[in-house]
Amino acid sequence: MLTARRRVVASAVILAGSLLTTSCGGSDDGGSSDGKTLRLWHYEAPNSAMGIAWNEAIKEFEATHPGVKVKYEEKSFEQIQKTAPMVLNSSDAPDLMEYNKGNATAGLLSKQGLLTDLSTEATKRGWDKKIGAGVRTTSVYDANGVMGSGKWYGVPNYAEYTMVFYNKDLFAKYRIAEPKTFAELTAAMDTFVKKGVTPLANAGAEYIAQQYLYQLALSKADRSWVDSYELYKGRTDFHDQAWTYAAETFADWVKKGYIGKNSTSTKAEEAGVSFIQGKAPILFSGSWWYGRFQDEAKFDWGTFLWPDSNLTLGSGGNLWVVPKNAKNKDLAYDFIDITMSKKIQDLLGNKGGVPVAADANAVTDPKAKSLIANFNTLSRRDGLAFYPDWPVPGFYDVLVSETQKLITGSGKPDDYLDALQEAYDKGAPKQ
Repeated sequence: MLTARRRVVASAVILAGSLLTTSCGGSDDGGSSDGKTLRLWHYEAPNSAMGIAWNEAIKEFEATHPGVKVKYEEKSFEQIQKTAPMVLNSSDAPDLMEYNKGNATAGLLSKQGLLTDLSTEATKRGWDKKIGAGVRTTSVYDANGVMGSGKWYGVPNYAEYTMVFYNKDLFAKYRIAEPKTFAELTAAMDTFVKKGVTPLANAGAEYIAQQYLYQLALSKADRSWVDSYELYKGRTDFHDQAWTYAAETFADWVKKGYIGKNSTSTKAEEAGVSFIQGKAPILFSGSWWYGRFQDEAKFDWGTFLWPDSNLTLGSGGNLWVVPKNAKNKDLAYDFIDITMSKKIQDLLGNKGGVPVAADANAVTDPKAKSLIANFNTLSRRDGLAFYPDWPVPGFYDVLVSETQKLITGSGKPDDYLDALQEAYDKGAPKQ
Protein backbone atom coordinates (compact mmCIF):
# COMPACT_ATOMS: atom_id res chain seq x y z
CA MET A 1 0.00 0.00 0.00
CA LEU A 2 1.59 2.96 0.32
CA THR A 3 0.21 1.11 1.89
CA ALA A 4 -1.92 1.03 3.62
CA ARG A 5 -0.41 2.46 6.34
CA ARG A 6 1.43 4.76 8.47
CA ARG A 7 0.10 7.89 7.01
CA VAL A 8 -2.10 7.36 10.02
CA VAL A 9 0.61 8.39 12.41
CA ALA A 10 2.37 11.15 10.50
CA SER A 11 1.14 13.76 12.96
CA ALA A 12 2.49 11.78 15.88
CA VAL A 13 5.99 11.36 14.47
CA ILE A 14 7.40 14.46 16.14
CA LEU A 15 6.21 13.23 19.53
CA ALA A 16 7.53 9.75 18.80
CA GLY A 17 10.87 11.17 17.76
CA SER A 18 11.16 13.38 20.82
CA LEU A 19 10.34 10.54 23.20
CA LEU A 20 12.68 8.02 21.63
CA THR A 21 15.46 10.52 20.99
CA THR A 22 15.33 11.50 24.65
CA SER A 23 15.70 7.90 25.76
CA CYS A 24 18.21 6.87 23.11
CA GLY A 25 20.25 9.95 22.37
CA GLY A 26 20.14 12.36 19.45
CA SER A 27 21.06 11.65 15.87
CA ASP A 28 24.43 12.38 14.35
CA ASP A 29 25.36 13.54 10.89
CA GLY A 30 26.47 10.21 9.55
CA GLY A 31 26.87 6.56 10.23
CA SER A 32 29.61 5.13 12.42
CA SER A 33 31.23 1.77 11.76
CA ASP A 34 32.81 1.47 15.22
CA GLY A 35 30.13 -1.00 16.36
CA LYS A 36 29.00 1.38 19.12
CA THR A 37 25.97 2.96 17.46
CA LEU A 38 22.85 1.59 15.80
CA ARG A 39 21.10 4.21 13.67
CA LEU A 40 17.40 3.36 13.50
CA TRP A 41 14.58 4.90 11.48
CA HIS A 42 10.91 4.11 11.98
CA TYR A 43 7.69 6.08 11.92
CA GLU A 44 5.38 4.51 14.51
CA ALA A 45 3.40 6.57 17.01
CA PRO A 46 4.60 6.22 20.61
CA ASN A 47 1.21 4.90 21.79
CA SER A 48 0.81 2.41 18.95
CA ALA A 49 1.49 -1.25 19.69
CA MET A 50 4.58 -1.17 17.51
CA GLY A 51 5.88 2.07 19.02
CA ILE A 52 5.55 0.66 22.53
CA ALA A 53 7.07 -2.70 21.65
CA TRP A 54 9.98 -1.23 19.71
CA ASN A 55 10.79 1.26 22.45
CA GLU A 56 11.04 -1.70 24.80
CA ALA A 57 13.20 -3.48 22.23
CA ILE A 58 15.57 -0.50 22.26
CA LYS A 59 15.94 -0.82 26.04
CA GLU A 60 16.49 -4.58 25.71
CA PHE A 61 19.05 -4.04 22.96
CA GLU A 62 21.08 -1.54 24.96
CA ALA A 63 20.93 -3.77 28.06
CA THR A 64 22.30 -6.73 26.09
CA HIS A 65 24.88 -4.67 24.18
CA PRO A 66 26.89 -2.75 26.81
CA GLY A 67 28.44 0.40 25.41
CA VAL A 68 26.21 0.41 22.33
CA LYS A 69 23.58 3.12 21.86
CA VAL A 70 20.53 3.19 19.61
CA LYS A 71 20.14 6.52 17.84
CA TYR A 72 16.55 6.84 16.72
CA GLU A 73 16.16 9.48 14.01
CA GLU A 74 12.86 11.25 13.50
CA LYS A 75 11.38 10.52 10.06
CA SER A 76 7.84 10.59 8.73
CA PHE A 77 6.35 8.01 6.40
CA GLU A 78 6.49 10.51 3.54
CA GLN A 79 10.14 11.36 4.18
CA ILE A 80 11.20 7.74 3.98
CA GLN A 81 8.86 6.95 1.08
CA LYS A 82 10.09 9.82 -1.07
CA THR A 83 13.79 9.98 -0.21
CA ALA A 84 14.74 6.35 0.50
CA PRO A 85 16.35 5.60 -2.90
CA MET A 86 18.53 8.71 -2.68
CA VAL A 87 19.49 8.31 0.98
CA LEU A 88 20.12 4.57 0.76
CA ASN A 89 22.43 5.14 -2.18
CA SER A 90 24.57 7.48 -0.05
CA SER A 91 26.95 7.14 2.88
CA ASP A 92 24.24 8.49 5.21
CA ALA A 93 22.08 5.37 5.11
CA PRO A 94 20.85 4.18 8.53
CA ASP A 95 21.74 0.75 9.86
CA LEU A 96 18.11 -0.35 10.16
CA MET A 97 14.92 1.11 8.77
CA GLU A 98 11.20 0.38 8.74
CA TYR A 99 10.01 0.38 5.15
CA ASN A 100 6.80 -0.25 3.28
CA LYS A 101 6.41 -3.72 1.81
CA GLY A 102 5.34 -4.66 -1.71
CA ASN A 103 6.59 -4.62 -5.29
CA ALA A 104 6.48 -0.84 -5.68
CA THR A 105 8.42 -0.15 -2.47
CA ALA A 106 10.69 -2.75 -0.85
CA GLY A 107 10.67 -4.75 -4.08
CA LEU A 108 11.81 -1.75 -6.07
CA LEU A 109 14.65 -1.02 -3.63
CA SER A 110 15.77 -4.65 -3.70
CA LYS A 111 15.81 -4.59 -7.51
CA GLN A 112 17.90 -1.41 -7.39
CA GLY A 113 20.46 -3.16 -5.17
CA LEU A 114 19.87 -0.85 -2.20
CA LEU A 115 18.93 -3.50 0.38
CA THR A 116 20.95 -6.23 2.08
CA ASP A 117 20.06 -9.85 1.36
CA LEU A 118 18.91 -11.24 4.74
CA SER A 119 18.45 -14.86 3.63
CA THR A 120 21.38 -16.25 5.63
CA GLU A 121 20.34 -14.41 8.80
CA ALA A 122 16.70 -15.43 8.38
CA THR A 123 17.73 -19.09 8.34
CA LYS A 124 20.43 -18.87 11.01
CA ARG A 125 18.24 -16.97 13.47
CA GLY A 126 15.05 -18.90 12.76
CA TRP A 127 13.02 -15.99 11.43
CA ASP A 128 11.95 -18.17 8.52
CA LYS A 129 10.38 -20.62 10.99
CA LYS A 130 8.54 -17.95 12.98
CA ILE A 131 7.00 -16.17 9.98
CA GLY A 132 4.13 -18.03 8.31
CA ALA A 133 3.75 -18.43 4.56
CA GLY A 134 1.11 -15.72 4.09
CA VAL A 135 3.14 -13.14 6.01
CA ARG A 136 6.41 -14.25 4.37
CA THR A 137 5.11 -13.28 0.92
CA THR A 138 6.14 -9.67 1.42
CA SER A 139 9.55 -10.54 2.89
CA VAL A 140 11.01 -12.18 -0.20
CA TYR A 141 11.57 -10.69 -3.67
CA ASP A 142 12.90 -12.06 -6.94
CA ALA A 143 15.43 -10.40 -9.26
CA ASN A 144 12.67 -8.23 -10.73
CA GLY A 145 11.54 -7.01 -7.32
CA VAL A 146 8.34 -9.08 -7.36
CA MET A 147 7.26 -10.38 -3.96
CA GLY A 148 6.49 -13.98 -3.12
CA SER A 149 9.73 -15.75 -4.03
CA GLY A 150 13.47 -15.17 -4.06
CA LYS A 151 15.72 -13.70 -1.38
CA TRP A 152 14.81 -12.26 2.02
CA TYR A 153 15.06 -8.47 1.91
CA GLY A 154 12.84 -7.62 4.88
CA VAL A 155 11.55 -9.03 8.15
CA PRO A 156 8.15 -8.10 9.64
CA ASN A 157 7.70 -8.74 13.35
CA TYR A 158 3.97 -8.06 13.17
CA ALA A 159 1.12 -8.56 10.75
CA GLU A 160 -1.77 -6.29 9.81
CA TYR A 161 -5.23 -6.54 8.36
CA THR A 162 -8.31 -4.41 7.84
CA MET A 163 -11.58 -4.64 9.69
CA VAL A 164 -14.73 -2.67 10.43
CA PHE A 165 -14.35 -0.56 13.58
CA TYR A 166 -17.73 0.48 14.92
CA ASN A 167 -18.96 2.70 17.73
CA LYS A 168 -21.15 0.44 19.87
CA ASP A 169 -22.60 3.40 21.74
CA LEU A 170 -23.83 5.07 18.54
CA PHE A 171 -25.19 1.78 17.25
CA ALA A 172 -27.08 1.34 20.53
CA LYS A 173 -28.34 4.94 20.43
CA TYR A 174 -30.01 4.30 17.08
CA ARG A 175 -30.99 0.72 18.00
CA ILE A 176 -28.82 -0.88 15.35
CA ALA A 177 -27.47 -4.39 15.90
CA GLU A 178 -23.92 -5.37 14.96
CA PRO A 179 -24.09 -6.28 11.25
CA LYS A 180 -23.46 -9.95 10.50
CA THR A 181 -24.04 -9.75 6.74
CA PHE A 182 -23.31 -7.21 4.03
CA ALA A 183 -27.02 -6.51 3.70
CA GLU A 184 -27.21 -5.73 7.42
CA LEU A 185 -24.20 -3.41 7.07
CA THR A 186 -25.84 -1.38 4.31
CA ALA A 187 -29.12 -1.35 6.24
CA ALA A 188 -27.26 0.07 9.24
CA MET A 189 -25.74 2.78 7.07
CA ASP A 190 -29.19 3.62 5.67
CA THR A 191 -30.44 4.11 9.23
CA PHE A 192 -27.58 6.44 10.11
CA VAL A 193 -28.18 8.52 6.96
CA LYS A 194 -31.88 8.86 7.86
CA LYS A 195 -30.80 10.16 11.27
CA GLY A 196 -28.52 12.74 9.67
CA VAL A 197 -25.29 10.89 10.46
CA THR A 198 -22.67 10.16 7.76
CA PRO A 199 -21.83 6.56 8.63
CA LEU A 200 -18.35 6.05 7.15
CA ALA A 201 -15.24 7.91 8.24
CA ASN A 202 -13.33 8.52 5.03
CA ALA A 203 -10.09 10.04 3.76
CA GLY A 204 -10.18 10.88 0.08
CA ALA A 205 -6.71 12.44 0.08
CA GLU A 206 -5.01 9.29 1.36
CA TYR A 207 -5.38 5.54 1.53
CA ILE A 208 -8.74 5.00 3.25
CA ALA A 209 -11.00 5.80 0.28
CA GLN A 210 -9.18 3.48 -2.12
CA GLN A 211 -9.26 0.72 0.48
CA TYR A 212 -13.05 0.90 0.77
CA LEU A 213 -13.19 0.42 -2.97
CA TYR A 214 -10.64 -2.40 -3.04
CA GLN A 215 -12.54 -4.23 -0.29
CA LEU A 216 -15.71 -4.04 -2.36
CA ALA A 217 -13.80 -5.63 -5.24
CA LEU A 218 -12.36 -8.32 -2.95
CA SER A 219 -15.86 -9.31 -1.86
CA LYS A 220 -16.43 -10.48 -5.46
CA ALA A 221 -12.94 -11.95 -5.98
CA ASP A 222 -10.93 -15.05 -5.17
CA ARG A 223 -7.26 -15.91 -4.59
CA SER A 224 -6.46 -16.33 -8.29
CA TRP A 225 -7.84 -12.81 -8.89
CA VAL A 226 -5.53 -11.43 -6.20
CA ASP A 227 -2.53 -13.36 -7.56
CA SER A 228 -3.16 -11.98 -11.04
CA TYR A 229 -3.41 -8.42 -9.76
CA GLU A 230 -0.63 -8.43 -7.17
CA LEU A 231 1.78 -11.11 -8.43
CA TYR A 232 1.17 -10.87 -12.21
CA LYS A 233 0.05 -14.51 -12.44
CA GLY A 234 -2.50 -13.65 -15.10
CA ARG A 235 -4.04 -10.65 -16.80
CA THR A 236 -5.82 -8.02 -14.74
CA ASP A 237 -8.93 -6.55 -16.37
CA PHE A 238 -10.25 -3.52 -14.51
CA HIS A 239 -13.58 -3.86 -16.28
CA ASP A 240 -14.18 -7.33 -14.85
CA GLN A 241 -17.06 -8.08 -12.51
CA ALA A 242 -15.17 -7.36 -9.28
CA TRP A 243 -13.64 -4.00 -10.21
CA THR A 244 -16.81 -2.82 -11.97
CA TYR A 245 -18.94 -3.72 -8.96
CA ALA A 246 -16.51 -1.91 -6.67
CA ALA A 247 -16.37 1.32 -8.65
CA GLU A 248 -20.14 1.46 -9.22
CA THR A 249 -20.97 0.61 -5.61
CA PHE A 250 -18.50 3.16 -4.23
CA ALA A 251 -19.97 5.89 -6.44
CA ASP A 252 -23.46 4.83 -5.33
CA TRP A 253 -22.42 5.02 -1.68
CA VAL A 254 -21.38 8.63 -2.19
CA LYS A 255 -24.80 9.39 -3.70
CA LYS A 256 -26.57 7.64 -0.82
CA GLY A 257 -24.63 9.65 1.76
CA TYR A 258 -22.66 6.75 3.23
CA ILE A 259 -19.49 8.65 2.32
CA GLY A 260 -19.32 12.42 2.70
CA LYS A 261 -18.60 14.41 -0.45
CA ASN A 262 -16.62 16.77 1.78
CA SER A 263 -14.14 13.95 2.53
CA THR A 264 -12.32 14.43 -0.79
CA SER A 265 -9.39 16.28 0.76
CA THR A 266 -9.56 14.57 4.16
CA LYS A 267 -6.47 12.71 5.36
CA ALA A 268 -6.30 9.43 7.24
CA GLU A 269 -5.45 11.13 10.52
CA GLU A 270 -8.62 13.23 10.30
CA ALA A 271 -10.72 10.15 9.52
CA GLY A 272 -9.28 8.32 12.52
CA VAL A 273 -9.84 11.31 14.79
CA SER A 274 -13.48 11.59 13.64
CA PHE A 275 -13.97 8.02 14.86
CA ILE A 276 -12.07 8.64 18.11
CA GLN A 277 -14.23 11.70 18.80
CA GLY A 278 -17.43 9.71 18.27
CA LYS A 279 -18.48 11.64 15.18
CA ALA A 280 -18.32 8.75 12.69
CA PRO A 281 -19.94 5.46 13.72
CA ILE A 282 -17.91 3.29 11.30
CA LEU A 283 -14.33 3.22 10.07
CA PHE A 284 -13.01 0.51 7.80
CA SER A 285 -9.27 0.49 8.25
CA GLY A 286 -6.35 -1.46 9.63
CA SER A 287 -5.11 -3.06 12.81
CA TRP A 288 -2.49 -0.29 13.08
CA TRP A 289 -5.25 1.86 14.63
CA TYR A 290 -6.07 -0.67 17.33
CA GLY A 291 -3.69 0.40 20.07
CA ARG A 292 -4.49 4.06 19.53
CA PHE A 293 -8.23 3.47 19.74
CA GLN A 294 -7.71 1.52 22.96
CA ASP A 295 -5.78 4.45 24.33
CA GLU A 296 -7.88 7.39 23.11
CA ALA A 297 -11.48 6.35 22.37
CA LYS A 298 -13.73 7.12 25.34
CA PHE A 299 -16.70 5.02 24.23
CA ASP A 300 -17.48 1.35 23.78
CA TRP A 301 -16.27 0.12 20.40
CA GLY A 302 -15.80 -3.17 18.65
CA THR A 303 -14.69 -4.71 15.40
CA PHE A 304 -15.78 -7.31 12.88
CA LEU A 305 -14.39 -8.63 9.62
CA TRP A 306 -15.96 -7.29 6.43
CA PRO A 307 -19.10 -9.41 6.08
CA ASP A 308 -19.70 -11.85 3.22
CA SER A 309 -16.10 -11.71 2.01
CA ASN A 310 -13.38 -14.32 2.35
CA LEU A 311 -10.72 -11.76 1.48
CA THR A 312 -9.65 -8.51 3.06
CA LEU A 313 -6.70 -6.15 2.85
CA GLY A 314 -3.72 -7.24 4.88
CA SER A 315 -0.27 -8.76 4.92
CA GLY A 316 2.81 -9.02 7.01
CA GLY A 317 3.56 -5.68 8.59
CA ASN A 318 6.02 -3.14 7.27
CA LEU A 319 9.52 -4.51 7.06
CA TRP A 320 12.74 -4.14 8.91
CA VAL A 321 15.22 -3.62 6.08
CA VAL A 322 18.99 -3.28 6.32
CA PRO A 323 20.37 -0.85 3.73
CA LYS A 324 23.18 -2.15 1.54
CA ASN A 325 25.32 0.76 2.74
CA ALA A 326 24.58 0.20 6.46
CA LYS A 327 27.75 0.39 8.54
CA ASN A 328 26.64 -1.78 11.48
CA LYS A 329 24.75 -4.65 9.93
CA ASP A 330 25.42 -7.15 12.72
CA LEU A 331 23.85 -4.77 15.24
CA ALA A 332 20.86 -4.39 12.93
CA TYR A 333 20.42 -8.17 12.78
CA ASP A 334 20.57 -8.35 16.59
CA PHE A 335 17.90 -5.68 16.93
CA ILE A 336 15.58 -7.48 14.50
CA ASP A 337 16.12 -10.64 16.53
CA ILE A 338 15.02 -8.88 19.73
CA THR A 339 11.80 -7.65 18.09
CA MET A 340 11.11 -11.31 17.21
CA SER A 341 11.69 -12.50 20.79
CA LYS A 342 8.88 -13.85 22.95
CA LYS A 343 9.07 -10.88 25.33
CA ILE A 344 8.60 -8.25 22.63
CA GLN A 345 6.09 -10.34 20.66
CA ASP A 346 3.91 -10.86 23.74
CA LEU A 347 4.10 -7.15 24.60
CA LEU A 348 3.12 -6.23 21.05
CA GLY A 349 0.10 -8.53 21.28
CA ASN A 350 -1.10 -7.15 24.59
CA LYS A 351 -0.80 -3.58 23.33
CA GLY A 352 -3.10 -4.15 20.37
CA GLY A 353 -0.71 -5.35 17.67
CA VAL A 354 -0.80 -8.55 15.65
CA PRO A 355 2.44 -10.36 16.54
CA VAL A 356 3.83 -13.00 14.20
CA ALA A 357 5.32 -15.16 16.96
CA ALA A 358 3.55 -14.47 20.26
CA ASP A 359 2.42 -17.00 22.85
CA ALA A 360 -1.39 -16.90 22.52
CA ASN A 361 -1.75 -17.67 26.24
CA ALA A 362 0.40 -14.65 27.10
CA VAL A 363 -2.04 -12.24 25.45
CA THR A 364 -4.55 -11.37 28.16
CA ASP A 365 -6.32 -8.20 26.97
CA PRO A 366 -9.82 -9.16 25.69
CA LYS A 367 -9.75 -6.77 22.73
CA ALA A 368 -6.27 -7.93 21.81
CA LYS A 369 -7.40 -11.55 21.95
CA SER A 370 -10.25 -10.71 19.56
CA LEU A 371 -7.86 -8.92 17.23
CA ILE A 372 -5.54 -11.91 17.06
CA ALA A 373 -8.43 -14.40 16.77
CA ASN A 374 -9.78 -12.57 13.72
CA PHE A 375 -6.31 -12.54 12.18
CA ASN A 376 -6.05 -16.29 12.73
CA THR A 377 -9.42 -16.70 11.01
CA LEU A 378 -8.12 -14.80 8.00
CA SER A 379 -4.89 -16.78 7.98
CA ARG A 380 -6.70 -20.11 8.03
CA ARG A 381 -8.74 -19.18 4.98
CA ASP A 382 -5.79 -17.55 3.17
CA GLY A 383 -7.68 -14.28 3.36
CA LEU A 384 -4.92 -11.64 3.24
CA ALA A 385 -5.16 -9.87 -0.12
CA PHE A 386 -2.43 -7.22 0.25
CA TYR A 387 -3.15 -3.59 -0.76
CA PRO A 388 -4.42 -1.94 -3.95
CA ASP A 389 -1.44 0.33 -4.59
CA TRP A 390 1.24 -2.36 -4.41
CA PRO A 391 1.45 -3.75 -7.95
CA VAL A 392 3.23 -0.93 -9.76
CA PRO A 393 5.32 2.13 -8.80
CA GLY A 394 3.30 5.33 -8.59
CA PHE A 395 -0.04 3.51 -8.45
CA TYR A 396 -0.89 4.93 -5.04
CA ASP A 397 -1.10 8.48 -6.39
CA VAL A 398 -3.25 7.31 -9.32
CA LEU A 399 -5.65 5.57 -6.93
CA VAL A 400 -5.90 8.67 -4.75
CA SER A 401 -6.63 11.09 -7.58
CA GLU A 402 -9.03 8.82 -9.43
CA THR A 403 -10.95 7.82 -6.29
CA GLN A 404 -11.28 11.50 -5.40
CA LYS A 405 -13.03 11.99 -8.74
CA LEU A 406 -15.60 9.35 -7.79
CA ILE A 407 -16.25 11.22 -4.54
CA THR A 408 -16.72 14.60 -6.23
CA GLY A 409 -18.67 13.08 -9.12
CA SER A 410 -16.28 14.57 -11.66
CA GLY A 411 -15.37 11.06 -12.82
CA LYS A 412 -17.62 8.13 -13.70
CA PRO A 413 -16.92 4.49 -12.78
CA ASP A 414 -15.92 3.65 -16.38
CA ASP A 415 -13.48 6.56 -16.45
CA TYR A 416 -12.05 5.40 -13.13
CA LEU A 417 -11.50 1.87 -14.40
CA ASP A 418 -9.98 3.11 -17.65
CA ALA A 419 -7.48 5.25 -15.74
CA LEU A 420 -6.47 2.39 -13.47
CA GLN A 421 -6.06 0.02 -16.41
CA GLU A 422 -3.78 2.48 -18.22
CA ALA A 423 -1.56 3.12 -15.19
CA TYR A 424 -1.38 -0.57 -14.26
CA ASP A 425 -0.53 -1.75 -17.77
CA LYS A 426 2.15 0.90 -18.07
CA GLY A 427 3.92 -0.21 -14.89
CA ALA A 428 3.32 -3.96 -14.74
CA PRO A 429 5.73 -6.46 -16.31
CA LYS A 430 4.74 -7.47 -19.81
CA GLN A 431 2.91 -10.79 -19.84
